[in-house]
Amino acid sequence: MQLIDYVIILLYLAGTLAIGAIYEKKASKGLESFFLGDRSLPWWMLGVSGMAANTDLAGTMVISALIYALGTKGLYIEIRGGVVLIMAFLMTFMGKWNRRAQVMTMAEWMKFRFGSGKQGKAARIISAVATILFSIGTMSYFSVAGGKFIGQFLGMDDRLASIILIFLTLIYTVASGFYGGVVADLFQGGLIFVAVIYVSCVALFTVDLPETFTVAIPGSTTPKTWTLSEWSSIVPSPTIDLPGDYAIFNLFGGVVFFYLLKTFIEGCSGSGGYMLQRYLAAKSDRDAGLLSLFWILLLSFRWPLVTSFAVLAINYGLTRGTITDPERILATVIAEYIPVGMKGLLIAAFLAAAMSTFNAIINASAAYWVRDIYQAYIKPEASDRELIFQSRLTSVLVVVIGLLLSFNITNVNDIWGWLTTGLGVGLAVPLLLRWYWWRFNGYGFAAGTVAGMLSAIAAQGIIFPFFQHTQYQEYILFLVPSICSLVGCIVVTLLTPPTQKSVMENFYNVTRPFGFWGEMSRNLKPSTQAKIRAENNRDILATFIAVPWQLVLFLIGIVVIMKQWESVKILTLAFLLLSIGLYFTWFKHLSKEVKVETEKDT
Repeated sequence: MQLIDYVIILLYLAGTLAIGAIYEKKASKGLESFFLGDRSLPWWMLGVSGMAANTDLAGTMVISALIYALGTKGLYIEIRGGVVLIMAFLMTFMGKWNRRAQVMTMAEWMKFRFGSGKQGKAARIISAVATILFSIGTMSYFSVAGGKFIGQFLGMDDRLASIILIFLTLIYTVASGFYGGVVADLFQGGLIFVAVIYVSCVALFTVDLPETFTVAIPGSTTPKTWTLSEWSSIVPSPTIDLPGDYAIFNLFGGVVFFYLLKTFIEGCSGSGGYMLQRYLAAKSDRDAGLLSLFWILLLSFRWPLVTSFAVLAINYGLTRGTITDPERILATVIAEYIPVGMKGLLIAAFLAAAMSTFNAIINASAAYWVRDIYQAYIKPEASDRELIFQSRLTSVLVVVIGLLLSFNITNVNDIWGWLTTGLGVGLAVPLLLRWYWWRFNGYGFAAGTVAGMLSAIAAQGIIFPFFQHTQYQEYILFLVPSICSLVGCIVVTLLTPPTQKSVMENFYNVTRPFGFWGEMSRNLKPSTQAKIRAENNRDILATFIAVPWQLVLFLIGIVVIMKQWESVKILTLAFLLLSIGLYFTWFKHLSKEVKVETEKDT
């Protein structure tokens, strides 16, 4: 980099820290301000913020490496998490279900669902602890990738680079809270969009891929040779033949099926970590839907970006030498293809992507400690000033612990796979049952969550080494935690008393979910029951349209950069037809809410 590049990066960092200072006073008014921006933010700001938080540097590195090595198949692999396919479920029904509770965290929601007695307290505490631990693990994962990227440019150790990056984020996060974070995301989202447009143009006008080419695969000294048609095919094949670390994907059809199943479990469960914070901050059901739509549309631009990096990396291999570590192709491409000045802007954009994600994780995880443990059980009489101090202290601790754990991580893809497939599914099973089964109680939730966490850790530490880098790795990571969690949920629920009826009736009347709710739904007037069924049926149908709609939208961006124009035509037609279906099943009904009247009301 040249002096102008460093000046641009420093100006970006100064601007971000200035936002923290400007909004410090607003964030310090109270917990609602610090964690939800007083629920006063417009849907489009929340949508931009969500996109910026999801366009993380670590994920961008992993996805670029997968597209480089597998072509369009990389998108199907990233159904596990990088496609953020949970957004389709949040858009059609899960976002509004969460918002209706009017709580600050998912753990506080447990009181709404299971009551304030022993089972509600057990579920709330376990949920808070599990979420904080998951956030620490996620922080470790993101810090490794950020260090790899920044360290290569600044010529410093990867760990030192990640420490600097995260602590800069920590400064404005603890100062300005959620509101300042969202405003910073607008600034950072603009930089990310500049990066998308510029890199995509470079790839489109610079590279014409040959009919055959080779790519490097992590963990293998043997490169993989692809034909362009096979590499860019939009139809996933049942099996592939990859060496090294990516051999785990060779039973491709089965792996993708499990990823889709995982997505449906997580989507219908309402899990989403820091993503849910934007829905809890939404003003209305309509805003929850609109912010989701805007979020998905903005997130679709990530896919031409990662494909552009993959295409340029292949071109680099053809003309200058193979990139031996696919997880470093971002840094290599920027160093080799991007001119002075624009290079600094692009690095600032990826710093923005990393810092936006760190901000979201730090702020959301602090909320669980302060709201669900400290204020709920340790010191209920604490003042707003004391609670804000606790929020900032927790933010620091999450960052420090996450950094310490990150020092043992070397392969970004491996830890991402474990977080999303193993631990993610283990935690999602109890989150799923809470919405749809009236008999499920807080004790069952707590037991299932603990079983999911412990079995995910055991699968990674004890069982996983026997299957590492084999075709069965992904199956083990998926099946062991999910089965253990499900057994824990059902056994403990059936051995303990059900949730208090009045609590379940209130939950059902406010949330209006589909599923097995027995007399809770039968207590409503027939006309109200009919309206709720109509809304539920529309939401279910819309979800089955929204999932392929999102996948097709993201695929379009990929094949445009690959210059596969026949595929572009087919996908565009499919997208238009799915969009029409989504309009009639979901969009035109956004503003309609069901008024619940019980028989007692009449």
